[in-house]
Amino acid sequence: MRRKVVILGTGPAGATAAIYLARANMEPLIIEGIQPGGQLTLTTEIENFPGFIEGIDGAELTNNMKQQAQRFGAEFMNGWVTSVDLSKKPFVLQVEGFGEVVTDSLILSTGASAKFLGIPGEKDNVSRGVSTCATCDGFFFRGKRVIIVGGGDSAMEEAMFLSKFASEVIVVNRRNELRASKIMQQRAKDNEKISWALNKTPLEVLDNGMHVTGLKVQNNETGEVEIVETDGIFLAIGHTPNTGFLEGQIDTDEQGYIQVTPGSMATNVEGVFACGDVQDNKYRQAITAAGTGCMAALDTERYLEELTFKEKERV
Repeated sequence: MRRKVVILGTGPAGATAAIYLARANMEPLIIEGIQPGGQLTLTTEIENFPGFIEGIDGAELTNNMKQQAQRFGAEFMNGWVTSVDLSKKPFVLQVEGFGEVVTDSLILSTGASAKFLGIPGEKDNVSRGVSTCATCDGFFFRGKRVIIVGGGDSAMEEAMFLSKFASEVIVVNRRNELRASKIMQQRAKDNEKISWALNKTPLEVLDNGMHVTGLKVQNNETGEVEIVETDGIFLAIGHTPNTGFLEGQIDTDEQGYIQVTPGSMATNVEGVFACGDVQDNKYRQAITAAGTGCMAALDTERYLEELTFKEKERV
């Protein structure tokens, strides 16, 4: 199969890129991966995406974007890309269960996966009280008692954000000391709504069959096991960008996030662009991802136009 452009990933970034490129008659192929729609599908209600006064379910939003792209001629393939060869043009992708896909340009919107603790009850309660995004879900915990797990700057930022809504925010950290910068630690410690459960290891997320009720933790000093009652558990232990399959062919930062050229969404490989959370370790919002998806699409369209012009000159 040969295409002008292939998009990897169907979160808001990839879907937006697909809409723009399909409307430009580029006939994009979008390879969805094992989680069509990305992390947004795990969010039951989104209230901060412009245009939806009463909010919208995350899975519904991504499905709407998909149908909008299909309306203009985008093709979606459910598959898993096992390898990418960017050493020559056109680029060659191997898709499990399908075979080889050849493309003149490539948009990487594979996102970043939130790190989980790996304890019982955790993933079972995603969207039932367990969240990896305070900015996305904090509003739903007004007047409630919540836990934030983590000890870095992100955890402190999210704890302070949650304190705007929650009645109490409990910071649970495995170590007795925090990794956060001193100024971030001080800001959190000065917040009267934030309390501390340090040197405690999370063991299990507890629920009543409908929503989270507590977190079982172990005191690392005494070995004592206790239950911290809570209405919600927010994980702030980092994200892992989904770039492993690229095998170092694209420049990334020390955390693995794809680096793009200032002023564009181009990577260090000509004809390859990146958008969404795979290149954004700061904002990680649906609306910012969609914005970068638009930018990547426009950059790709210009690249393909220049490619066509050069080919005509050679003839």
